[in-house]
Amino acid sequence: MPKIGMEPLRRKALVDATLRAVGDHGSLTVSMSEIARHAGVSPALAHHYFGSKEQLVIETIRSLLRTLREDAVAGLRQAATPRDRISAVIRVNFQAHQFAPETVAAWLAFYTEAQRSEEVRRLLVVYARRLNSNLLSSLKRLCAPQEAAAIADGAAAMIDGLYLRQGLRSAPVSIESSIALTESYVDAQLRACEAAR
Repeated sequence: MPKIGMEPLRRKALVDATLRAVGDHGSLTVSMSEIARHAGVSPALAHHYFGSKEQLVIETIRSLLRTLREDAVAGLRQAATPRDRISAVIRVNFQAHQFAPETVAAWLAFYTEAQRSEEVRRLLVVYARRLNSNLLSSLKRLCAPQEAAAIADGAAAMIDGLYLRQGLRSAPVSIESSIALTESYVDAQLRACEAAR
């Protein structure tokens, strides 16, 4: 007889195990059995909770996005000015749990999967739009809309690019360096906007 209240814990364990397994392999070639073993449950139980590896992968991406959204909301709540809000968005994307090598490797595997899976692609588009929106809402208070859109696109591209570099593992970029590079880009663009007025 299953223990009452165990399902949410086992589902979370399976999502965490998927993130670790995909991150370790750097691809989605892991089997449901491997993931279940990492989570300490049977493959049958993993199938019972998620139906398929694809659905478990989708839930893992959703979990990453939920955590990122919750972290962004908390960071933005503490920011006093539009520039502070931009910094909060940048810092959230480079937090240790988001920028850990296995998490970065999993993100890259999910981007690869987005070429084949419409559902994965849709979730990653949600992430990209949310990042852009969070940056843009504050940038519009600091410069003209067209300039704000260009800076938001550039900052988002830098964040994604730094994740790619981190994924190379042979040339990892530190959290502090990643934040500093992105902040420096935003500062330079905002100075250029101010000079053009």
